[in-house]
Amino acid sequence: MRRSKYIRPAWLDDASIERPNAKTSAMIASIAGPDQRTAPTPFGNALARLADSKPDIVGLSADLAKYTDLHIFAQKHPDRFYQMGMAEQLLMMASAGLAREGFQAWATTYAVFASRRAYDFICLAIAEENLDVKICCALPGLTTGYGPSHQATEDLAIFRGMPNLTIVDPCDAHEIEQAVSAIAAHKGPVYMRLLRGNVPLVLDEYGYNFELGKAKLLRDGDDTLIISCGLMTMRALEAADLLEKDNVSVAVLHVPTIKPLDEATISEEASKTGRPVVVTENHTVIGGLGEAVAGALLRGGVHPAGFRQIALPDQFLDAGALPTLHDQYGLSSSAVAASIKSWL
Repeated sequence: MRRSKYIRPAWLDDASIERPNAKTSAMIASIAGPDQRTAPTPFGNALARLADSKPDIVGLSADLAKYTDLHIFAQKHPDRFYQMGMAEQLLMMASAGLAREGFQAWATTYAVFASRRAYDFICLAIAEENLDVKICCALPGLTTGYGPSHQATEDLAIFRGMPNLTIVDPCDAHEIEQAVSAIAAHKGPVYMRLLRGNVPLVLDEYGYNFELGKAKLLRDGDDTLIISCGLMTMRALEAADLLEKDNVSVAVLHVPTIKPLDEATISEEASKTGRPVVVTENHTVIGGLGEAVAGALLRGGVHPAGFRQIALPDQFLDAGALPTLHDQYGLSSSAVAASIKSWL
């Protein structure tokens, strides 16, 4: 697919938006390559702008506003920001209470704390009541080197079984900006995996527009189909470029909405003859996009030429530098390309 010319978003040059300190802690290591284009704090900036015209939006954090980019919202709308302290259960209950009073509550924390620590509160106080709460969580999957206490490698598996909950895993800054508006327009609870800080810009080169519940084919190819979500779509596109040099033609289908899953588009692309399907995700091999896609294909009677998963192992992961860990666990673009090449 021909790439469109990059147009720098006007909001990147808005002098009225305060920028975070350029320094990044080891906790929030960047997933961007050294020469990759990035945009600063796309979630915080998008939510702050949206709140200018939507007075019902409120933001809450569990002592992690700076590390979920919600501090941008807090600086611009201090009267609508609530710091709940290190208490995720309270964060979710307060968000539910505000939603019951007619506000649209945006709750931010780390993905491990929302999925492991506050699950029952999200389930019974928010999802069962179908309240308009948006739960946006940093450090999804392997996006920190701080080990199992902070690596939310199983959050999709935990939340996929929760009724009423929409689940979104955006790829880059371009998609995060668009997803904020889209999930704000959706009435009901949403869980969004959040990339924060200086986030790569990728999908703008493909003329991409986010639609809630829709998968999009970013590039076509004859030899294999990669189905991916989140940051692994960026890796899939990079791997496709590497494989193209070896005359391997790769299609990439981006699936940003994990639930509800766009089974129709997935089945249509996977049913094209001669192409094995490879699902790539920044999540454990158990219970995430891979198993969701496999179930959809099985129910739809679709039998691709082959089916493989590139995902994190079903184990607690090591701590360390992110580039090393991504190579170690097969999530780097070179590792993805090598795996696919070995299967063809």
